[in-house]
Amino acid sequence: MKRTIKKVAVLGSGVMGSRIACHFAGIGLPVLLLDMVPPAAAESTQLKERNQLVNGALQAAIKSNPSPVFTPAVVNRISTGNFTDNMKDIASCDWIIEVVVERLDIKQLIYEQVEQYRKPGTLITSNTSGIPIHMLSEGRSADFKKNFCGTHFFNPPRYLRLLEIIPTPDTDSEVISFLMEYGDVFLGKTTVLCKDTPAFIANRVGMFSMMSIFRIMEELSLSIDEVDAFTGPIMGRPKSATFRTADVVGIDTMVKVAKGIYDNCTKDESRDTFKVPVWLDKLVENNWLGDKTGQGFFKKIKSDAGKEILTLQLATMEYAPRTKARYASLEAAKPIDSLPERIKLLAAAPDKAGDFFRKFHYGLFSYISHRIPEITDTLFRLDDAMMAGFGWEIGAFETWDLLGVTTTVAAMKKAGYPVAAWVEEMLSKGCSSFYKIENGKKCFYDIASGSYQSMPGGEAFIVLQHHADKLVWKNSACRMYDIGDGVAGFEWSTKMNSIGGEVLEGLNKAITLAEEKFNGLVIANSGANFSAGANVGMIFMLAIEQEYDELDMAIRMFQNSMMRLRYSSVPIVTAPHGLTLGGGCEMNMHADAICAAAETYIGLVEMGVGLIPGGGGTKEFALRASDELHADEPETNTLKGRFFSIATAKVATSAHEAYGMGILRNGKDKVIMNIGRRIAEAKKEVLEISSAGYVMPVQRTDVKVLGRQALGALLAGINGMWRGKYASDHDAVVARKLAYVMCGGDLSEQTLVSEQYLLDLEREAFLSLCGEKKTLERIQGVLKTGKPVRN
Repeated sequence: MKRTIKKVAVLGSGVMGSRIACHFAGIGLPVLLLDMVPPAAAESTQLKERNQLVNGALQAAIKSNPSPVFTPAVVNRISTGNFTDNMKDIASCDWIIEVVVERLDIKQLIYEQVEQYRKPGTLITSNTSGIPIHMLSEGRSADFKKNFCGTHFFNPPRYLRLLEIIPTPDTDSEVISFLMEYGDVFLGKTTVLCKDTPAFIANRVGMFSMMSIFRIMEELSLSIDEVDAFTGPIMGRPKSATFRTADVVGIDTMVKVAKGIYDNCTKDESRDTFKVPVWLDKLVENNWLGDKTGQGFFKKIKSDAGKEILTLQLATMEYAPRTKARYASLEAAKPIDSLPERIKLLAAAPDKAGDFFRKFHYGLFSYISHRIPEITDTLFRLDDAMMAGFGWEIGAFETWDLLGVTTTVAAMKKAGYPVAAWVEEMLSKGCSSFYKIENGKKCFYDIASGSYQSMPGGEAFIVLQHHADKLVWKNSACRMYDIGDGVAGFEWSTKMNSIGGEVLEGLNKAITLAEEKFNGLVIANSGANFSAGANVGMIFMLAIEQEYDELDMAIRMFQNSMMRLRYSSVPIVTAPHGLTLGGGCEMNMHADAICAAAETYIGLVEMGVGLIPGGGGTKEFALRASDELHADEPETNTLKGRFFSIATAKVATSAHEAYGMGILRNGKDKVIMNIGRRIAEAKKEVLEISSAGYVMPVQRTDVKVLGRQALGALLAGINGMWRGKYASDHDAVVARKLAYVMCGGDLSEQTLVSEQYLLDLEREAFLSLCGEKKTLERIQGVLKTGKPVRN
């Protein structure tokens, strides 16, 4: 049976339900969102009153930050209603997702109504996280049961990539396969098949991690601030670390999950870890639940210095100013960009930070080894769940590999942390790691067969570093790989993946080698972001020292590299993700095609540091505005839109939004929902363009610029913004330079010019701004604090 999802119903409009509805609308589906009729409106005949609950919840979701939608327009795909009047409308839906309150009796009442109206074969799933899935389908029809399972989204559904699929013994295998693929390809999720055990995979392991941290903290007499310093980005975890995460999630929610695991996992060898400490119960008793009540482990106050964040002192249950964790190992680890190297350093550290690190990981390794096969049969699913659901940069088994399984097991035994028998058996067979790379593909140790197996769907998930055995060329920052089928892959690794001289050298070399030996080139990387832009530190240094010839040469090199990318003899496709700013955006705008991850935040942001895009971005926007001129509208309108995108340093909040900004092009560029698939899709795009008979483009000499006609209108707009105090004096200075370049200079009439003409204007304006004191102040502010100075 071939399934097609044309419409989705979401039953329950709370925090999760409304946001799940938004995510489905975001991928292009019409969604029916239902909730109960408010008791006060039970007798009302007014639709507005009867749908007050669902409409209020949806509006609250839409206004929330971060936004649950890719673009505001997708909300129009969501229709609302109530269980009483509109349950019959689920007959038109192909997938019904139940997201009502976590009470078995209420869920079963909803399912009784669903049975009356759903058409046979329709998927019905529950987003429950606390009720056994098999109990939910008891008493239902055979067709309901075989099409029913758990689909546990994580909050917020747009941003957290985990989707746990939990079948019952009655769930049809075709349903499981469909949901695993649909969640991956269409929803952009890491779909993880779970067993129907308490808290499933991610919450079970995640809650163990948090509760074990609480115990280690008491044992080592650590403070909350110290623990959050240990358990944040320094070891590959989110910035919210441990206690800030608890405040965001809700301390009452965390306690409820911990107690649920303790009550229901009576055979868990680490069950006592889930016992809630007295001080944690005290927080719930005091209603100090975190962000939802205004205080938890942290509390924001207003002081003479402005807003201040205080930290709870557990010994006194009073708040005090935050303190910085000062340990030699932490200070030594901070400058190290490589997470694996930081982890190795901390694991060997002789101070208290090292003690914490070892105790935490020994306990975690012991725990995860004993959870297989209880919560999953395959170890990679556990790693996938933690990375996608809790934002871990590296999985627990991967971390174990990094520290050396054999040596770590010996150290664990010595310290009193047992490992499961299957780990011992694995080592006895000469298998010394949980993962390994074979022929560019990641393989995992399969416990059932006692051998290494390829990861499912490996062809669709290309990681460039996995092709290290097919390295074509490298320099200090860049790597070029043969990724098969006549396609090369190019990546670089610098701080925030910024683009400096060594990256531009690598890019030019990669293009040359691709032209000589390959059918095309993919540009991508597996860092947290594609690129935060050009190396502004280098620009600042050259400008401060007034090395203007060197600066001119650097800008020319950047411009020439982008033009080399655009006018190569083989197709070049980029695969951006995350922050793709400034020079990173310019690189993508010069590619033959872009395969962007849905969560790509892209824009030309140079205005924030008092500059204009100088790597071809200003030229490219002027060129695209020229191509988009229409006879039926004022010629300045298209240019104005492009101008204000740069002048306001606008960043697309999703790849979908980048279409409206003119950065992504309809018909040429694609949005890939699953970030892990973007490189494979880019490779596929290279092959398609190449096989269609790729011909190297010719540099443009027909770019229509509007000269004074548009320049006057733009300068008037700038003056209005300045007079209205929406723009500072220096904002106006930079904006005037930008307007001058985008209009082709002070030309008396419309003129056709070349790309090089615009690049020269762009470079001259960029150079002149580098000599402005206020521009240098802005660049210095970004370098020191990461935030632009408004001057």
